[in-house]
Formats: sequence, structure tokens, C-alpha cells
Amino acid sequence: MLTDDALAFLREYHLATLSTVGRRGRVHAVPVGFTYEDGVVRVIGSRGSQKFLNAERNGRASVCSVDGARWISFEGPARVTDDPVAVARAVELYGERYRQPRENPERVVLEMTVERVLGSQPFRA
Repeated sequence: MLTDDALAFLREYHLATLSTVGRRGRVHAVPVGFTYEDGVVRVIGSRGSQKFLNAERNGRASVCSVDGARWISFEGPARVTDDPVAVARAVELYGERYRQPRENPERVVLEMTVERVLGSQPFRA
């Protein structure tokens, strides 16, 4: 469960780090914008980028966002899809939190089902 403070933080403009595991077992961490809705973290981007290749291969991901003493981290199984309905929903959510992204015919969405949440004290239920 996320507290009201955590949900408010997730509506604010904060970037995050998406971490996946690469072919050689090394952590691959990159900055991303992300959204959270009903237990699912979403990250949009271009098909074929390393973060998505890693998530497809390994099936897991982690996202961590920090703002001073406030921070939240999600981890869980991840899948990458180009399903038009899933991509459209991810773009809509991204536009609400950040800004409307440019058109991208190669867009896919990483959907991570949240298994574990860590965070600063106000975010813990």
C-alpha cells in the first residue's frame, strides 16, 4: 500500500533511475520518466533500446526516484509491449505527469508489476 504522501509524490515532476540487468550480469541504470497506476510502473521509449532489451531478456526491473529526503523505489517483473492500447495509456499517463511526448512510431512501453516498494518514512504505510 502507498500512502497519500507517496501518491502525491508520484504525481509531481520527478525523474527516476530505471535499473535492469545486462547480458554480462552488470546493472544498467538510466534516467527515465515513469508513471505509476494501480500497482504498475510504466516507462515509455523506443523499441530496441538497451533498457528494454535487458528487461525483455531478464524479466525484471527496478525504478527509484529521489527528491531530497523523499524517495521511493519499486521492483518487480517487467515486460515490454508494443500493444497500441498499452502504449496509448502509457503515453497518456506520461503526458499528465510530465509533458506530451513527441510522436514515435517505434514507441514501446515497459510495464513493471510492483512486487516491492521501499521509500522514505512518509511513503510507508
